[in-house]
Amino acid sequence: MRDIIDQLVAWHTEGVSYAVATVIRTFDSAPRQAGAAMAVSEHGAIVGSVSGGCVESAIVEIAGEVISTGVPSHDRFGVSDDDAFAVGLTCGGTIDVFVVKYTPTMGRRVCSAQAALRSGQPFSLGTILSDERSELLLFDGTELVGSTGSAPSDHGATTHMAGLLAAGIDTVVHVGGQMNGCGNEVDLFVHSFAPPPRMIVFGAIDFARALVQVGKLMGYHVTLCDARAVFATRERFPEADEIVVQWPHRYLENQRLDSRSVLCVLTHDSKFDVPLLLQALRLPVSYVGAMGSRRTCTHRELELRNAGLTDAELGQLHAPIGLDIGGRTPMETAISIAAEIVASRENRSGSSLRGNDLPIHAIGQTTDSTLTAPIQ
Repeated sequence: MRDIIDQLVAWHTEGVSYAVATVIRTFDSAPRQAGAAMAVSEHGAIVGSVSGGCVESAIVEIAGEVISTGVPSHDRFGVSDDDAFAVGLTCGGTIDVFVVKYTPTMGRRVCSAQAALRSGQPFSLGTILSDERSELLLFDGTELVGSTGSAPSDHGATTHMAGLLAAGIDTVVHVGGQMNGCGNEVDLFVHSFAPPPRMIVFGAIDFARALVQVGKLMGYHVTLCDARAVFATRERFPEADEIVVQWPHRYLENQRLDSRSVLCVLTHDSKFDVPLLLQALRLPVSYVGAMGSRRTCTHRELELRNAGLTDAELGQLHAPIGLDIGGRTPMETAISIAAEIVASRENRSGSSLRGNDLPIHAIGQTTDSTLTAPIQ
C-alpha cells in the first residue's frame, strides 16, 4: 500500500473512481506477502502489484466489475494444474485477494494516511471484508476513525489494530460475535504502517558507504555512527538518514530498538567493537554482525568472553559478517551482508536455491495468519 497511496490520493482529489485489490492471505510459496496491493482506476490506469505479474490481468477485470457495481469481490488464485497458462500463480503458492471500490469517505481516510506516512507517524488501516459493503478504518495510534457498526466491535477492532501496529504485522482478524458481547461480527484485514526498521552501521569506512546504500534499498532507516568526525560526514554518506559522531557504545545505550533492528559493526577495532558488542549482543534485535578477518574475529570473541558474554550471547554474533559469496568490492560485500540479514531474519541457510528443494518463499507468519482470539 505504501507504494500506491500517493496515486490513490491523486485519484480521490481528481474525483476518479477506483478499486483497490489487497492480498489478505497467502498460502505456501506465494510471490507476495499479505498487504501487497494494486489499484485500478475507472479509466483502466493501474498502480501496484499483487503477484508480480501472474494474476494482474484477472484483477483488472475484477476491479472493473467492482467499480461498476460497487460490490466487493473476494477471490483466490493458485497454481493451475490443468493449464499452466490459465489464470493462476504459475510460479507457485496461493493468494486470497479482496477487491473493493473506495468511496469518497474511504478516500479521505487515505488522505489522512498519506499525511501520517509523510510525517513518520505510525498508523494502521483496517479493511472490512464483506461481500456486501466494505469500510476503511484508520487507527492513528490513539483513536479509531470509522466504524465496524457497533461500539463493542469498534473496541475490539481498536485493540487488535493497536497490537498489530506495535508488532508491525499485516493480517486478518475476527472482531465481534456473541463471545465478545456484541451481535455483529466482521473480518478485518489490518495493514500496519509501522516506522521503517532501523539499520545502524558503525564505522565510517568505504564498505559502510555501500552498506548504507543497500540498507536504504531494503527499506531500512539507516544511521551511520562513528566517533571520528573527519570520516562521518554528509559528503561521504549522502544516502544515510542520520549521521552520528559519537562513541558507538555510548550512542547505542540511548537507542530504542526492536526485534526488526539490525546492527552492523564495521569498525574492526577492539577499542570500538568490544564495548559496543557487549551491549549489542544483549539487545532483542534481529541481527548483529561484525567485520574482521578470522584472526580479528577470534581475538575479539576471546575479549568478549573474558568480558562476560555467554556462549548463547556470542552465538548471536555474525562474524565475519556476511555470506560466503566471494565478494571483494565494497558493494559486493554489502550485498553479502544484506543477504545474510535476510537469511537470518527468515531462518534460512543462505545456500543456493538450486541445491535444495525448500520453498522459495518462507512459510510462516504470512501463511493464513488469521487471528481469531476473542477480545477481553
